[in-house]
Amino acid sequence: MTMKQLPEAVIKVLEGSFVSEFATVSGAGVPIDTPTLCFATDDLSAVGVATGLSYPAKAERARRNPKVGLLIEGQPGEPVVSIRGIAAVRDSDLQANAIRYLSETGWEMVGAQAGVGWDKAREAVWYFSRIIIDIAPERVLWWDNADAMDQPPHVWNGSISPDFRSDPAPAGKGSPAPKWKQRTWQEIAADAIARSSPGHLTLLDADGWPLPIRATSVERVDEGFRLVVPKGAPWAARSGTATLTFQGVETFVGEAVDEGETILLNVERALPQNPLTVDPAQVLNPAEDTRAKLFSRLEEETQRRGQPIPVLPQQPPARTRLAQARFDRQMAFELAKGE
Repeated sequence: MTMKQLPEAVIKVLEGSFVSEFATVSGAGVPIDTPTLCFATDDLSAVGVATGLSYPAKAERARRNPKVGLLIEGQPGEPVVSIRGIAAVRDSDLQANAIRYLSETGWEMVGAQAGVGWDKAREAVWYFSRIIIDIAPERVLWWDNADAMDQPPHVWNGSISPDFRSDPAPAGKGSPAPKWKQRTWQEIAADAIARSSPGHLTLLDADGWPLPIRATSVERVDEGFRLVVPKGAPWAARSGTATLTFQGVETFVGEAVDEGETILLNVERALPQNPLTVDPAQVLNPAEDTRAKLFSRLEEETQRRGQPIPVLPQQPPARTRLAQARFDRQMAFELAKGE
């Protein structure tokens, strides 16, 4: 059973989307959402995402608790798709992962942000060395479009093979996360509001799946944030431990309280801000201190797995069929916006 059984409009979103909201659950039970490039498999049996080997926390959470959530939002007027999935972490062949990631996502987007070509981009081995996380759908929920999200979603139930599981965890203790400069959550919140970027709230559903949903409005208040969220959000309740992220740049952890028409997020803390997230131009050309920290962790994590650091090819690998379709769809969308 694959997602090819879904309506054509939903398949179009799954096959043609570049970015998802990807949510995992921490050891403390906190649902954490991070915007992540996504790539559906050719047979639509799964959706892949990836995280850098130099910042593997998402993969570690998914290996420990494979219940994960995806939110894939189509272009205006298209379906909004939420997936309750089971994650399988792939890190037994890091060289193959690097090639697969490049074949599925390309390098042009991050290259354009940094203003570099492939000759320079391929030096950013800390970015293209990837842990891939394949996500098989346990249940797919969708709304016909964003305006329909006050209504209950359509539902499709999947079937997951017992053989769908993560690679064995690497030996030894994981490498410590780099220490990034941290500010108060209030300072970070001011940045989030000033950027006017969309906010996604993530709560657990009745069965423990972390499901992100885009807020229709976000207001900064003394306690944290007051949100309006679509009434069709598929959570167990509109309260509990939650995170609110603004494109992954500013992410806040706190306790959500259902106020009826709104949800109040009492913020406890902001998650550390990775310089590569704050400034996309640094993804391929980070500051010297950032580069050193990323390389140090990359070396530790490859050693834990008994593998060498991946070698990127002289020429970027060819795009897969669906990667080319995603690229063409995005170019057409950008062209239409400019007209």
